[in-house]
Order: sequence, then C-alpha cells, then structure tokens
Amino acid sequence: MSRFNVKKVAVLGAGVMGAQIAAHLVNVKVPVVLFDLPAKEGPKNGTVLRAIENLKKLKPAPLAVADDAVLIEPANYEDDLKKLKECDLIIEAIAERMDWKSDLYAKIAPHVAKHTILASNTSGLSITQLSEALPEQLRPRFCGIHFFNPPRYMYLVELIATPSTQPQVMDQLESFVTTALGKGVVRAKDTPNFIANRVGIAGMLGTMKEVENYGLGFDVVDDLTGKRLGRASSGTFRTIDVVGLDTVGHVIKTLQDNLNADTDSFYGSYGTPAVLAKLLELKNLGQKTGAGFYKKAGRDILRFDLEQGDYVPAGQKADEVYGRMLKRPAGERLKLLRDAEGPQGQFLWAILRNGFHYAAVHLKDIAETARDVDQAMRWGFGMKQGPFELWQEAGWLDVAKMVQEDIDAGRALSAEPLPEWVFKGPVAEAGGVHTAQGSWNPATGRFEPRRQLPVYQRQLFPELLLGEGGPRPADSGKTLLETDAVRVWTLDDEVLIATLKTKMRAISPDAGEGLMQAVDLAERDYQGLVIWPGDDPFSVGADLQAMLPGYVAGGAGLVDSMEKELQELMLRLRYANVPTVAAIRGMALGGGCELAVHCARRVAIMESYIGLVEVGVGLVPGAGGLAYIARRAAENAQASTGKDLLPFLTEGFTGAAMAKVGTSALESRKLGYLLWSDVVVPNKDELLYVAVQEAKAMAQSGYRAPMKRRFPVAGRDGKATILGQLVNMRDGGFISQHDFHVASLIAGVLTGGDVDAGTLVDEEYLMTLERRAFTSLLGHPKTHERIMGMLSTGKPVRN
Repeated sequence: MSRFNVKKVAVLGAGVMGAQIAAHLVNVKVPVVLFDLPAKEGPKNGTVLRAIENLKKLKPAPLAVADDAVLIEPANYEDDLKKLKECDLIIEAIAERMDWKSDLYAKIAPHVAKHTILASNTSGLSITQLSEALPEQLRPRFCGIHFFNPPRYMYLVELIATPSTQPQVMDQLESFVTTALGKGVVRAKDTPNFIANRVGIAGMLGTMKEVENYGLGFDVVDDLTGKRLGRASSGTFRTIDVVGLDTVGHVIKTLQDNLNADTDSFYGSYGTPAVLAKLLELKNLGQKTGAGFYKKAGRDILRFDLEQGDYVPAGQKADEVYGRMLKRPAGERLKLLRDAEGPQGQFLWAILRNGFHYAAVHLKDIAETARDVDQAMRWGFGMKQGPFELWQEAGWLDVAKMVQEDIDAGRALSAEPLPEWVFKGPVAEAGGVHTAQGSWNPATGRFEPRRQLPVYQRQLFPELLLGEGGPRPADSGKTLLETDAVRVWTLDDEVLIATLKTKMRAISPDAGEGLMQAVDLAERDYQGLVIWPGDDPFSVGADLQAMLPGYVAGGAGLVDSMEKELQELMLRLRYANVPTVAAIRGMALGGGCELAVHCARRVAIMESYIGLVEVGVGLVPGAGGLAYIARRAAENAQASTGKDLLPFLTEGFTGAAMAKVGTSALESRKLGYLLWSDVVVPNKDELLYVAVQEAKAMAQSGYRAPMKRRFPVAGRDGKATILGQLVNMRDGGFISQHDFHVASLIAGVLTGGDVDAGTLVDEEYLMTLERRAFTSLLGHPKTHERIMGMLSTGKPVRN
C-alpha cells in the first residue's frame, strides 16, 4: 500500500467542532486551512479569525500551546476555494443539515484534487446519502469521519464507508488518524448515530427512563453511574451538561427521525424525556450556558427539579451499600444488584441489563464485531469496560439468562429477545464474544481478528479488551531483573526496558536501586535503556510515604543519604555510556520530572503533564531538578549574545517555585522540561516503539554521553534580585510566608548560594545545596501539614 502523505488539510466550517479539529491538527504539526462563509462585515475571513481567537479562551484548551493559533490559515468559500487543490485531506464539519452539506459539496467539488480524500465529520447523518451530492469520480474518495468532542482529548474517531468508498481510502485514512492524530479508530456501519452515540445516547435515554421509574435524584444517579460503575467520573447528567443538552437533543432527534418501531424495537424509549425537553425550552443547555441539569450558585451546586421547575440544593450521595456491591467481582456484583430490594440497586441492575440487551440486539446492524462496540464505548464514553466485556467477565450464559428472564417478564425496554447467537453456538461455547482468535461478528458467524494494517506494527502493546488475544507487557520479552518495585526486561536483546511497578510509579529506594542496576546492565550488554511506564502515569515522583518513616527513624541524616542516592541515579542516567530514553505518558511530576530530564532523550505523548511540583508539599526539588534548571540556564546563556545569566533562570525559577506543570508535551517544551530534540508522539500506544527506535538510532549514530563540565551561576546578587520580587509577592498577599520561605531556598540553590556572580560550579555542588534545603524543610511543621494533607486528600494544602 502506497503511503498517504498528508502535507496539508482543509477543514470546512469554523464552528465548535471544525475549529477544534483544526486546532488538533496544529497540535500534531499538520498544516491546516480553516474555511467558513465570508463575513458580512469587516474582513472576509472575519468569521474564521474570530473562531481562531476563541480557541485561546476555551477550556479544556483545544490548543496545546495557545500561541500556535496563528498557524491555522484562515480562508473563505468565496475567495479561497483554489487552496483546496493543495490539500490531501478535506474534513467537512459544518452544521448537521443534509441540504447545507450537499450545497457545499457542489461548490467545492471542482476544486478537489484527484488524490484528495473528502470526509464528513457528522455525528449521525447518512454518509451514503451525503455522497449522492458528489460527482461520481469523487465518491470513491468520500467517507465519514466522526471526531468526538473535544477532539484534542477524546481518543475515539469513527470512520464510516459508503458502498462506493475504496477500501484503500479507508486504510489510508485510518493509518493517518491513528499515527498522525493519535486516535483510536473504530469503523462503523452507516446507520443513525453510528456506534458510540447510538449505544451511548440510547443508554442515557434508558437511564433517564429508569430514573423516573425509581424516583432518584440526578446527584445520586451521577454518584452511582460515575467511577463506581467504571464509567466517566462525571456520571450521566454532568456528562450531558458538559456535552451540551442541545447536542444530546440533536443526537436523540437523529434517532427519532431515522428509525421507527419497525426498524428498532427500542424505538419507544427514544422519546425526549420531559426534564430534558423543559431544560431545552428554558435554553439551559449545560456548561456552555451556566445551567443545565446542574447550576452553580456561588459556592453551591444546585440541581434542576422538574416538579418545582427550578433548581434545588444538590450533593446527595448514593447509599454506601451499593458502593460496596460495585466493588465485588463482576458475576457476584450483577447478581447482588439484581436481587437488591432498594431502588438504587434495582436501578443499577436495570441500566446494566438494558445496556447488555441493546448492544446484543443492535450489534449486527451497527458494527462489524463486538470489539468495535466495546472500543467505541471505552474511547467515546470513558467506560472502563464496554458492555460486552462486563457481560463476559460476569459469566456469559448466567447474565444472558438473567437478561432474558427480565425481557420475558416485561421489565426491559424492549420485548425483543436476545439474539440466538447469545445462547447457542461459538459465543456460548467460548463464554463470550472476545477470544484469542478475535471478536464475534454476527454477520459472518466468526470470531474475527483485528485489522493488520502496517500502522499497527508500531503498537507493540495495543489496548486489549477482556478475553481478547494479544501481547501483554507482563507476559512479554525476557526479564533480566524483577523486584516488587521494578522490572528490567528486553523485547529484542538490543535495548533494555525498565518499568516501575510501584503505585503511581513512585520512586522508592528499591525502585531507585533497580533503575541503577538497569543502567549497569544496559552499559554492559545493550545498546540503550528505555524507561517506560506501561500505562499512565510515568511517575508521580519520590515516595514520600517511604521517606517519612526514614526521617522519623533516622532524622535528617538518613533522608540526606536517601536523597543523595536519588541524585546519583539522575547523574548515572545523564552520564551513562549508552543512550537513556524516558518514554513519558501521563504525569511526570516532581521526581518523575527529574528522572525524565536527566535521561539523554525524552519521547512523550502529546497528553503528558510534566513539572516540578514539590512546593505543593512544602519541599524543594531534591533529586537534581534545580541543578538541571541552573545548568540549562547557563547553557542557554552561553548560546546567546547576552551576558546576564539571570533572565535565563527566570522561567525555570518560576516553574519550580510556582509548581508549574506543562499541560501538554508542547507546553512542557516551553517550560524547558522537554527539549526541541525530544520527540512528541501523538498516539499513546506507539510510545514504546518510538522510544526503542530512538535509543537504537542514537546508539547506531555513535552516541557518547555529555562530558562533565562546570558552568556559571548567578550568585548572591542574582539571589537578592529574586528575593526582592518574592518580598513584593509576599507583602502583596500573593504567596504565604511558607511559600516565601520555600521559594527563597529554591532561589538560593539556583543561584549557587553565597558566591560571586559567574562562579563556576558543577552539578554535584548544586545537588548538595538541594539536599540541605530539602532536609531542612522536611523538619518544618508547615511542610508536615502539606505532606499529610496531600497524602490524605490528594490535594495541595496552602498554609
């Protein structure tokens, strides 16, 4: 298959989705032209320019770096259609109107290059019907592409072919969306609302119906249907508020308009719930309007009450007995809920039963395999498990019998029985729809494996479903060293991989010792070392729970020695004779950040959050983070024409003193925690492959560790300047006295202590200052308060 080289993309429509799709293309460094209608007043591109400017204000941020908004090229349909010839992919994202889309296709068709793929970002309109507005020669290169909102953060993208779409086009687009955009692709059949919204919105409607049946409040339901149930923490109604009640209403209308009782036995449950209709009438559309199912009044959260037609206090929680039930093994959990006497337990069983029933009945029509449904619900609706996975884990035939009994008793949303394949044949014999051979396709009556596109060879350990065959890290490769804290292993006998096994990848003394041994092994027998977490996070830093008992038992001296060992590990990584590569995903905070910055190279996924956050627990970075900032400032100053070192220290000081965290890999570059030579990988499942290839490339190009050298520091004069600014912040009430004390210690380390400006020091000297500052703070009562607060609540204490 020839490579689909996307040099530029056009996005048609600068509305909410179109502008954010363009923003994500910029995030992954794909040039993009954003089109819309010419403005009626002012510059013709005014509509697009306003949309681009608005991207900087949205939360969560569509742009990884707000300043990159300028990289989006504005255009309008009147003057700029010729620019479409330059584009290899055109994504149409205008309003969900078949007639408007058809008119636009007629306008752009003469300007689409012969190789270009045209895709419609629609959430539910018929792709085949849309294709009928296109010339015959363009239809083979047309398909549906459904991004989920917000496009930067949502992993799912659904691709939908028409009968005319060339298979090669679908393969090319899937490869591009997977690697370049970093998404998980599910191919959906061309049915109303495709897979995720079809199952997800039907589930929301079923949930609202059962809420009425059991008389539960929205806050209780959200407590039950959030993390406790293995779903998005926002639960049901908060999720609708975030998505937008108008958006959900539109998707419901698509079901109502394109289905009927003859084509869908669940059609009776697709009516717009009375409470949703009332909120839409009030134009309370959720988060975007400040009120929906919930509204904030000062510090209070209120929920809408339909009977009163107004908002009432929220905050009720579910009965904890059901919280305990939901922690039980899957099979036991479902039986307990089904037999529960209370309305909350009956409600939970009802929505789970409805979900199993709906997915089984509709699988053949909406998807190729059960894998597509479960992946769509994981990636599009934040479920820990898709409906088929949970069903399979709980005992396939046992659950099937319980569901069918409820259908026969008239308790389900539809009277349609479960399909015959549920009870007889390969699925019943295998105990579920996911097997080592593949996932169930009811149309072919076979378990079918994943698509074997070349792009998936980059995913050494793809995200697997329960029961699905495939490689898993713990069972793969050759292990050279394994303890409770770390596993050191290799896939190819060329590059060594180290994976921390501690909770949240905390760097305990045992973990540090294991990493030190990994460097020794890599230098002796391998081309390089990759530190790869396997999953989020990369590392949340030093293990404070292990350090505090050491302080109590051995005092400052023991902690000093523990910190010194961590610092020695960092220097060992930096000066190793083989390349060391940090493969970062999720959080790399505190000691995790220090671990990353001391490696020879970093490979990070886009959604990596990197920073020195020790001040949040009343400490200073103590494992070489401040020495790194000082050295980098000296190197940057040396490469510039300026002679004053202080300006180059400012950003690093502010980052450490204010616990700034890069909210993307790109922003972490601006903070100095990633360098321009480091690699940003859009897809999380390609991280290990790229990191290993990077280590090999560095080794094969003759990698040598940097030579140790001394560098200048800003000295006591630089510290005095920084302290002057801190005094103003303290006296102005912007920071507390303890914040001032911690920041002063940071300034002292970064500037080299009581020495003249320009004094040459080495990393070991600054690390000694770090340890002194760290251990002095560990004995401070205010720091104790912050540490205990963080350990008990997970949130920083400001004192």
